[in-house]
Amino acid sequence: MSLHGRVRRTLQRYALVRDGDRVVIALSGGADSVALLHLARELEADGVLVIAGAAHLNHQLRGADADEDERFCSGLAAAFDIPIEVERADVRALALGEKRSIEDAARRARYAFLERAADRLGAVAIAVAHTRDDQAETFLLRLVRGAATRGFAGIRPRAGRVIRPLIELGRSDLREYLAARTLPFREDASNRDLTNPRNRVRHELIPYLESRFSPAIIAVLAREAELARVDEEALQAQAIEIADRIVLTDEGDRTVVRIDAAALRSTGPALASRVAREALRRHAGPRFIGFDHVQRLLELASGGRAGAAIDLPGQRAVDDGDVIRLIASEPRRGGRRGRAEAPRGEPANSFSVSLSIPGEVLLDRQGWAVAAERLDTADSASPRTWSARGPLVGVAAAPLALPLTVRSRRPGDRFRPIGAAGVRKLQDFLVDRKVPREDRDRLPIVVDGRDRIVWVAGQSVAEDFRVTDPSQGVLLLTIRRLGGSG
Repeated sequence: MSLHGRVRRTLQRYALVRDGDRVVIALSGGADSVALLHLARELEADGVLVIAGAAHLNHQLRGADADEDERFCSGLAAAFDIPIEVERADVRALALGEKRSIEDAARRARYAFLERAADRLGAVAIAVAHTRDDQAETFLLRLVRGAATRGFAGIRPRAGRVIRPLIELGRSDLREYLAARTLPFREDASNRDLTNPRNRVRHELIPYLESRFSPAIIAVLAREAELARVDEEALQAQAIEIADRIVLTDEGDRTVVRIDAAALRSTGPALASRVAREALRRHAGPRFIGFDHVQRLLELASGGRAGAAIDLPGQRAVDDGDVIRLIASEPRRGGRRGRAEAPRGEPANSFSVSLSIPGEVLLDRQGWAVAAERLDTADSASPRTWSARGPLVGVAAAPLALPLTVRSRRPGDRFRPIGAAGVRKLQDFLVDRKVPREDRDRLPIVVDGRDRIVWVAGQSVAEDFRVTDPSQGVLLLTIRRLGGSG
């Protein structure tokens, strides 16, 4: 089957477009996106879709090379006689301003731009050039970072208006397609940067697995992601159906949700956890719902504690025997958040995970992700005042003893908060900072190879690791709440 025939099969299999749909092509100038544009042109000739135009975002991360990518894409669109939407974004500044990693800031800026471009071009879909290789890499990245079942579903063929027509094709298929037609494209040198975790997976881990375990490892991993996606979607659909029957809003008081506790107990664990999550979403709003929240609700529903109550995101759960009532929390005056009381006798939520540089650890049970990356030498040398508190901080690289670890607090932990006169007990510091008791065991602590506290995440850098001479190296540490689609 021809390559464009395989793409057409993917479009049909996942119902990504209907005949005549207007589609905007996300065009970076790289091999995959250029192949996507040419294949879309063939599909347009077959009446499968209509190319509404192309869209290119200049991330301004690679200087003259990024500008040349922009010119190349504009020229390609002109050669195709299609409109192109082009914008520029200072992604590095966005990352610092939003206290995100550069990769996360770039992704958010790119998809926000693509949505705007689709609106302006009157497109119903946005085609991006993710391939089967990208799927395999994502699966491995989430595996080593500790993703839950939903994370293993990987890259979905469709997410809102975004569609992925090349998700069943290999990167090598596209290179062969371009070479056979002598079609030019741009090479991005940053794709060879092995400080990037995805690039290490692409250029080191996957070749190792191919040579030592299976030459078809990419296809195997992509198939596993597909199976996980199918299972997750089926389980979620069943959970929603069950929730429609046993999770009901109180008609007399819309701030109360009632759960049939017996029905929830009789539901298998895989579905029960999803039903519980669906129930909690009714009042949680934008608040994060983590593994611990779901487990605590299921434990409450297990029975035997009539009258017991626990606080959960945006609500209070009360055991009324046959029914669990979820009561929406009243807004707190002055912006203060209510303090949830952990169940009596709940064990410490201990954890300890190695943090590579660059790298990110996902703490699913605690609801956090912590990442580390080295600041570029040019940026390190530029004048800057580093914040000691917040979701993004800079720490001095020179005094660190590697490797880094992200762990929970331990009895006897002490450190010197930045700017403090002396060493303090971590417990006393957290009390003074008014960190709720139930959050203290979940708060990530970054320590170095000598178990010295480097950063109490979101609260303070240790004085020993204050940035005083950026030319000696700066490490960026970030923390973010987990949540959103997988």
